[in-house]
Amino acid sequence: MITVDGVAGLKEQIARLRQGGKRVAFVPTLGNLHAGHIHLMQEARNHAQIVAASVYVNPLQFGPNEDFDAYPRTPAHDKVALLAAGVNVLFMPSDAVMYPRGRGAHTVVEVPGLSEDLCGAFRPGHFRGVTTVVHRLLTLVAPDVAIFGKKDYQQLMLIRLMVADLGMPVEIVGVDTVREADGLALSSRNHYLSASERQTAPHLYETLCHLRDRVSRHGSLTREAEEAAVEDLKMRGFRVDYVSVRRQSDLAAPQPEDRRLVALAAAWLGRTRLIDNVEFGFE
Repeated sequence: MITVDGVAGLKEQIARLRQGGKRVAFVPTLGNLHAGHIHLMQEARNHAQIVAASVYVNPLQFGPNEDFDAYPRTPAHDKVALLAAGVNVLFMPSDAVMYPRGRGAHTVVEVPGLSEDLCGAFRPGHFRGVTTVVHRLLTLVAPDVAIFGKKDYQQLMLIRLMVADLGMPVEIVGVDTVREADGLALSSRNHYLSASERQTAPHLYETLCHLRDRVSRHGSLTREAEEAAVEDLKMRGFRVDYVSVRRQSDLAAPQPEDRRLVALAAAWLGRTRLIDNVEFGFE
């Protein structure tokens, strides 16, 4: 595995590895890698001969009162994990490399509408930071395919919209969420959970599954089903941002004819914000 921290070195290595017409798959990460990230690397290998990854904690996607300073940074661990996963090129840029004119002066990329909904309503500017950094990374790496986890479902949708709107020549692949045995979605922020909170955390996924079953059973969405899910989470000690059922295609409110849906939720346990979702459909 070759590790680079500059733009020129990255482009040189990607061009060298592409020789012979090889395809490149790219997996951007914030680091502090876990089994879910490694699964993305393995999935990338199914789509291309060369796998590139990045580790960069992007300040633009953290709000002023969020956990940017506390976010776990484990570069030595990450390098070992990515080497074992068969990654060919690791890009570990600094802020100066990512935003050479400074964060405040850098051109931003924003997908209107959906960026302000769901998680965007509770984290103003978050998705603008995500689409800005992902656009720059995709431009620098210029992969044939980029791999993203479905746990961040809204993020995946926004990136797909951005790529389509801007005509970027890259395929975006979403990969199913990797979970602990008790259902908790793997996340770098899970280590913030106390022992008792960790015991409670799987109820977020359980509640979404119950919501899915209720909507599927009745063949339509009722606001009461979402409200019941919110109350269930509150009774278990969660502070709920939202629980919502949307259609998979664009995360708009589902219409009676929609049959491919996704139940999404964001809720807090103590200082840990958890997100999760469950895709489902019915005839």
